[in-house]
Amino acid sequence: MSRLLGRVAFVTGAASGIGRAAALRLAQDGASVFITDIDKEGGRETANMVTAAGGRAEFRAQDVVDEPRWAELVARVMALFGRLDILVNNAGIGSSALVTEMTLEAWNHQIAINMTGVFLGTKHALPAMRTPRPDGPMAGKTGGSIINISSVAGLAGSPGMSGYCATKGGVRLFTKAVAMECAAARDGVRCNSVHPGIIDTPIWQKLDESGALATGLNVGGTPGANALDADIIAQAAPLGYPGQPMDIADGIAFLASDESRYMTGSELVIDGGWTAH
Repeated sequence: MSRLLGRVAFVTGAASGIGRAAALRLAQDGASVFITDIDKEGGRETANMVTAAGGRAEFRAQDVVDEPRWAELVARVMALFGRLDILVNNAGIGSSALVTEMTLEAWNHQIAINMTGVFLGTKHALPAMRTPRPDGPMAGKTGGSIINISSVAGLAGSPGMSGYCATKGGVRLFTKAVAMECAAARDGVRCNSVHPGIIDTPIWQKLDESGALATGLNVGGTPGANALDADIIAQAAPLGYPGQPMDIADGIAFLASDESRYMTGSELVIDGGWTAH
């Protein structure tokens, strides 16, 4: 497919899981992909996978809470490609704990990665997206698509996940506010959030160290039992099985494309029916 041919995408947290799948899918649709992650080995592997499939990719190490690094990397994208059309704020972490047992350090760490990282990415990408395009159908015009990865945990609360829910709910409303700012500015930039359900990725595999998440999902398990395994994930999804990273990447590619041109401030829920009950 070539619906993103000539466009440039910046994808954070692309060393594995949803971020890797998004980078591969966007490249498959024709975009050049600028890949970042704190995991250098995994990030380089993703870039190699893109290029092996015939796409164009560049990897740089990044901690998304480092503002000077954001400025540096967006400048690098503009120097390399002369434009920035798509930002996927995907980098995130998750940990589960009952609110009375959560440490301030754990709370602040989730806030920093899951919310501050999204804020910084948006802050620094927007001026680049507002730079007139040098060529193509949008020559002389501005525009772009910011895609923030939230979660079904940003739509409803769950016991044992107060910190994670707070960050993902924050991402949801931040997205809507930015969408309204861009609409008011008439800059052609759209901003939407994606809300994955239970997806078979490293973040879900590591999330339930306390066992509180399995209890909150009402799928069995006892806090402290490391209960969230593949069988429990499958039981928690109404369709009976967990989603795969490419299920989310397909939604990201849709939001990056002109097929979603009339969507901004919206929530794209891809959760196997989890929020339907």
